[in-house]
Amino acid sequence: MEIWDFNLRHLRAITCIADLGTMNAAAQAVSLTQPAITQALGRIEAMLAITLFDRRHDGMAPTEAALVLVPRIRSALDHIASNRVTMSGFRAFLALAESGSYIAAAEQTGLAAPSLHRAVSDLALSLRRTLVERHGKLVILTEAGRRLERAFRLAKVELEAGLSELDALTGLETRRIAVGAMPLSRARVVPAAVTRLLARHPQVKVAIIEGSRAELLEPLRNGTIDLMVGALREPLLEGDLIQHPLFEDQPRVIARAGHPLAGRHPGLADMAAYPWVIGGYGTPLRQSWQRMFDDAGVVLPAVPVESGSVMVIRQVLMGSDYLTLLSHDQVTVELEAGWLAVIAQPAGLGRKLGITTRASWRPTAVQTDFLADLAAAAEPPI
Repeated sequence: MEIWDFNLRHLRAITCIADLGTMNAAAQAVSLTQPAITQALGRIEAMLAITLFDRRHDGMAPTEAALVLVPRIRSALDHIASNRVTMSGFRAFLALAESGSYIAAAEQTGLAAPSLHRAVSDLALSLRRTLVERHGKLVILTEAGRRLERAFRLAKVELEAGLSELDALTGLETRRIAVGAMPLSRARVVPAAVTRLLARHPQVKVAIIEGSRAELLEPLRNGTIDLMVGALREPLLEGDLIQHPLFEDQPRVIARAGHPLAGRHPGLADMAAYPWVIGGYGTPLRQSWQRMFDDAGVVLPAVPVESGSVMVIRQVLMGSDYLTLLSHDQVTVELEAGWLAVIAQPAGLGRKLGITTRASWRPTAVQTDFLADLAAAAEPPI
């Protein structure tokens, strides 16, 4: 089943039953009659094919399923942050935000475009905000609309996680994990962790989205990806994120095999005499590279090529006398094949690699397993 099959008002009623312990008190809290809330609970339990509360003479006792689902519902409702939002408005607005037009949103959802337009209009009216602006056939979100899109995405993630955790109770976990992989994590840590996870949970789907931190930051914050793995930022400036260190990477100076500096134990002045290919300004590795020369009082060498792509860097190195600064993990295959060589391992350039998540993120059981797999994969190879 999908989360869109639910009624948000009924989900609010579920949290009230859990909090207040009786149907009568919950009915008053959500302005429903007791028969209506009883019917709503029965409908949800029938949809889920699971009992959420044990009916007792002294009230309603949450089952294990409710203890799993209710916190997810509560988190979703906290993100939605309004009792005036309906599920139809929730779904219509997210579809519109993702597709950029009512026609495309209708194709995505299978709903009629006029129905979607009416649902989004009702949502804006009930929230007393302008959420979208028309530009021809396209729809552009306002600033309020962008904030609401993020909140709705996070609410959707919570509800989907709740359904996934209910499946896990019956041994049917089919969770999809979306991992944002920054350059430093792609060569060894993320692939190794995914392999470990799938050996135990072959039914889980894993999506790996590659990108720089800047490219992955918004997908992480709006719930499109669950976690981000790569170089950490010190200090972390985003208050809605938290970091979990895994290990410290020690970058090496890399060049082609047979480079004039290979096997010579060169100093920084020797290396500054050659051109470099390295990432752009503002990237952690570029900052470490610049600090390496500045601390030694050596004039920065020329950087005719700026790139964060290991593939591009490798090809530039192999066809020239350029140098670069990279993690050993990123070029392990090339080093073992004898195509590239380590020229030097400068001291004091260690950078922490780890996991970045939303501060509000509560991983499912399978996601918790994956975090453990990442920690195990980060252990240095023997």
